[in-house]
Amino acid sequence: MPKQRAILGLRLAPRRISFLLVLLGFFALFTLLFTLPSAIPTGPSLSKSIADHKFSIPKYKDKISSSILNPFRPASHRPPEQKNSTYGGSSWYSNWNWRSPFSSSITLDENRSLLPPLKDRASIYCYYDTTVQRDKATGEADSALLLTWRRAWWAQGFKPIILSPAEAMNNPLYDELQRLEVEPGFKKDMMRWLAWENMGGGLLAHHLLLPMAAHEDPMLSFLRRGEYPGLTRWEGFDNALFAGPKIQIADAIIQALRTPQKKTAKDFIAAVTGDTFRVDPSRDSLAFYDTKTIEKTYPKVAEAMAASREKGLKSLNLLINFHLHNTWQDAFSNGIAVLKPMPAHTTHMIEPALDLATRLATCSDSPMPTSCPPNIPKCTPCVSSHPMKIATPARYRNTTGLYTIGTVPHPYTLRTLDTQRETLDIAFVRREIKKRDEWLYLVFQELLGTGISGSVRVVKFKDAVAGDYAASHSLWLTAERESVVPHDLDWWFGFAVPTNATDDGKSETPVPGPERRPKPQHDPADGPVPADDDLSREPRLLDRAREVFRSKIDSDVRVRSAIEAWNLADTEAWRFARAFLARSRVERMKWEEEESRYAGGVGSDADNAKSGSSSGWLRWGDNDED
Repeated sequence: MPKQRAILGLRLAPRRISFLLVLLGFFALFTLLFTLPSAIPTGPSLSKSIADHKFSIPKYKDKISSSILNPFRPASHRPPEQKNSTYGGSSWYSNWNWRSPFSSSITLDENRSLLPPLKDRASIYCYYDTTVQRDKATGEADSALLLTWRRAWWAQGFKPIILSPAEAMNNPLYDELQRLEVEPGFKKDMMRWLAWENMGGGLLAHHLLLPMAAHEDPMLSFLRRGEYPGLTRWEGFDNALFAGPKIQIADAIIQALRTPQKKTAKDFIAAVTGDTFRVDPSRDSLAFYDTKTIEKTYPKVAEAMAASREKGLKSLNLLINFHLHNTWQDAFSNGIAVLKPMPAHTTHMIEPALDLATRLATCSDSPMPTSCPPNIPKCTPCVSSHPMKIATPARYRNTTGLYTIGTVPHPYTLRTLDTQRETLDIAFVRREIKKRDEWLYLVFQELLGTGISGSVRVVKFKDAVAGDYAASHSLWLTAERESVVPHDLDWWFGFAVPTNATDDGKSETPVPGPERRPKPQHDPADGPVPADDDLSREPRLLDRAREVFRSKIDSDVRVRSAIEAWNLADTEAWRFARAFLARSRVERMKWEEEESRYAGGVGSDADNAKSGSSSGWLRWGDNDED
């Protein structure tokens, strides 16, 4: 006997229950279609349109976007071109949404990379008296020392600016100073302050005060923010560093000019009251090479200074550069990692990056090789017999104390080297290339695992290139240039990188020969050692890939475009790394161009080029644009 179910006390057969459920469904649908719309109040404009039969749908005609997600979205304009946003074949658009996996979703241009907005650099000023008569040799030594000062602060994220009496003369209080009978030292110090106040405040430093710490050091991070609520000086530095806003600087200047003690005061600090400054005791991140420190700690430099000011300044410059380099080496105690994915076929491709790592691991020349910076008396001096470790891992590792140098290949270059074929065609791309975005997959395999899409990997790559922390812990180059390593990397690192003796033969700190260079450590887990036959073919294949990369022939362009379309994430990574490095050059080039007009170009690269010294920027030629 079939089982009967009871609803509201009534016993119903299964067929009647189904019929009842169908009726309830029709009732619900009827209520939704007819009852609910009548409950919505109709506005006057809507009722009028319905009455007049003029209700219409927007028409986009031929402007319909081809978006798969929203095929009816109207076409939009590309973001406008930003100032100084192209260089050497790269173009970019700075935007807060730079972590988007693919730049074209924002820029609407496949060849335009999305980069993070440039951070405003805090200005740090240094006063140089151009009215003092100096012989040519001493002037060149001064210029080289000022170049070292500018380069060190620029690499730490500041905008170093050299002031001269021209800025002080623009100050309304300059005439009042000229009418006073004061000590020469006080007058010279007042000229610094007048020039500084004329620029609007910020940081005022001595040209022998340099940042001597890691980029993420708390004090340097504070100074980089450019927010100085009160007039501040630092304990133990005398007049080497000041910070403050324009209003308080102006008040302090007026106090110094009109105090009764001005006639006997030796410097600015002695002419103002004790409560004028806030004295900050934290100064471990800065090194001040004043006369007392040199005589006490660096006797060889003091002896050279006593014998000849020119030789003394050159010796001091070498010492400071050595300390800057040694501080960088100490910050990366785990060594340098030169990425080498596909180790069997990319040895020649990463050779320039490996050469740069060798130069960074080499000790810079110094009059006192075992000395330490004034602020780090217990450092670990660079010793040639125990250089930094250099490894060639196949995977990217985000490790504290490890500096990474990566060579990002265009997908065409990578496929040419990996397949060992001099010529690729569309048929080969369609039938033989099975893996997409293989370079990103291999580089981040250890960090992200295997089941991650290319879009996620490219976002991780962008963080590794341009993130707040990673940008100072890595350098990413591209493989399609005849000379991969730029010649202006002194400004990237903040010190004069020892130059390979094969570059110009004139370096004061040449890299040792191959037999004395530190050997990279190859872990068998990173992949096999390349065979001799493969090594012999790599240079020819790399040259062929570079040739096709620059080619305008239709067949080469089609193959190149096909490989780019098949490896969208790898192509995005290559363009991003290329544009990021290009923009850093443009930023410094524009700043250099602006500053060369002031203070007679003191400390500029042009001066060093005339004097025969190497500054790095002017050696960057047009042939390096790609």
